[in-house]
Amino acid sequence: MEKARGDTTALKSPSGRRSTEHYKLPTDPVPRGAMMVSMKRILALISGRGTNLQSIAQACERERWAARLVAVVSDRVEAPGCALARGMGLPVHVISPADFPDRAQFQLALGERITRLDPDVVVLAGFMRILDPVIVERHAGRVLNIHPSLLPALPGLATHRRALEAGVRVHGATVHYVSAGVDTGPIIAQASLLVSDDDDEHSLAARVLAIEHELYPMALRWHLEGRLRLEGQRVRLDREALEELRACKT
Repeated sequence: MEKARGDTTALKSPSGRRSTEHYKLPTDPVPRGAMMVSMKRILALISGRGTNLQSIAQACERERWAARLVAVVSDRVEAPGCALARGMGLPVHVISPADFPDRAQFQLALGERITRLDPDVVVLAGFMRILDPVIVERHAGRVLNIHPSLLPALPGLATHRRALEAGVRVHGATVHYVSAGVDTGPIIAQASLLVSDDDDEHSLAARVLAIEHELYPMALRWHLEGRLRLEGQRVRLDREALEELRACKT
């Protein structure tokens, strides 16, 4: 398959994909209260299956956010999430490190593409690259990530295997703002589960992923609605968001 730096071809949904074949992207501003609010632009970065991308898209439609997904950027042309995004009618931009002589040039191209797409918020939905500090600074307070552990515990990769090896009894997921460090940004929301004695790495990963699919859209919606206040390394939630978080399934 030919590699592309700016693949924006929209394809039909693959047959049998019940969860996306009827999805329609919102095109008009959504009334919230008595006012019409301009649609905020969400850009998603992915590297894999795109399940968090799908959960965000579905919540955006179901809950009628005053926002819309405008595009997806991937560092892997073969990522299954690219086909998923095209099936939802989203433009897909593939920026592969293999197309550049070094990491610096890749990051430069990635940063330029993000800026060109002009998002109000960037969501890392399984994007397996560390963003250059220049990108993070340019979009400070507007880049969100979800991590499969209860940060600050278990940053980095292989969190489920490491959780089991450490014998933790409580595990979960964290939504946070992205900073220049690895999984060190201000925490927005967390949800947890009890680790069962019969859990293995795959079963634990599946259970945490189910939490992610609820937690990430909720936290993103709070950001879009202006219900978060960033104070240094701490995120303040309004009362309604706190109540919603308490009711979040674990």
